[in-house]
Amino acid sequence: MNILNLGGGGFIGSHLTKRLLDEGHSVTVVDLWTDKVEEFLDHPRLTFVQQDIRSPQFHIDPFVEAADLVIDLIAYANPGLYLRIPIEVFRLNFQENLKIAEACVHHKKRLIQFSTCEVYGRTAATLKHARLADPEDPIHATFSEDESEFILGPVNRHRWIYACSKQLLERVLHAYGLEAGFNYTIVRPFNFIGPKIDFLQSEQEGIPRVFSFFMDALINGTTMKLVDGGEQRRCYTYIDDAIEGTYAIVENPGGVCDRQIFNLGSPYNEISIRQLAETMREIYAEQFRDPAIPLPNIVSVPGETFYGKGYDDSNRRIPDITKARTLLGWEPVWPVRKMLEATMSYYVHEYPRTKPVAVAY
Repeated sequence: MNILNLGGGGFIGSHLTKRLLDEGHSVTVVDLWTDKVEEFLDHPRLTFVQQDIRSPQFHIDPFVEAADLVIDLIAYANPGLYLRIPIEVFRLNFQENLKIAEACVHHKKRLIQFSTCEVYGRTAATLKHARLADPEDPIHATFSEDESEFILGPVNRHRWIYACSKQLLERVLHAYGLEAGFNYTIVRPFNFIGPKIDFLQSEQEGIPRVFSFFMDALINGTTMKLVDGGEQRRCYTYIDDAIEGTYAIVENPGGVCDRQIFNLGSPYNEISIRQLAETMREIYAEQFRDPAIPLPNIVSVPGETFYGKGYDDSNRRIPDITKARTLLGWEPVWPVRKMLEATMSYYVHEYPRTKPVAVAY
């Protein structure tokens, strides 16, 4: 196939681009940055278009028309940006992505749209009058694609503008499917982690995702900061597992992915952010530590101090992957410690220290 991979130079995108090329596809990547795909920029079946899709000079239609399949990974996916530039987060995550979707509708092209598990928001246990018999029962934090309710914070907690933008885009795709027969598949990633995930805090201005923030602290001996004590729980998914699931969606055997939403995540890998910090520090001390650099302290900081006014968060997210198991035969296999060891090894031994930040994808 000729595949248009928008945002194909980012963390998820670069791993997916490699897999698509390895499988024999021709891939056109549109991205702002080349640093994560430099090793295969000269591949004969790769066309790299270094462009910002928001540019008035960029027109998406001819790229969509020439493709057999469109994959859209373009997003601001960083909580620090949701608070600092919420309008631009909305514009990119909804308005610009809607232009891509409507081009696919117009040209009758299948679209794989990456969304986010953040659309699920908080759990019922956070509601003031929930009165749950056992708030810790995982059933209250396990989210399924077609049945779970969305519980988001109030408008003045504008951290939720990202989740709202993604949720609105999902609803519009669903509506186009109903009214125009549009063929789409929505992917909701659950905390993918792996080599190339992010930049390191000490190299660039801004706040990276939690793994990279902790990794930077370990390498440089600075403080590992836990937002609001690090009690939030997440299910981490290794990028290799994520790409296996995504490629199964690309193949779409028998059309089982048509107009479907898939959680891609590992329900076995639930861990609190505090446990993540402690596990990473333990692994680093055992395998990677430079004796000249002290191990960092782990401290708690208020969310609004770390991110800014308007911060809020999901307390717990566990993916129900029944649909991916049943329709795709997909099962994640990487446990937390193994994926942390592999990802940390990359940042210790292979990570290029002078590359620019791919802030948008």
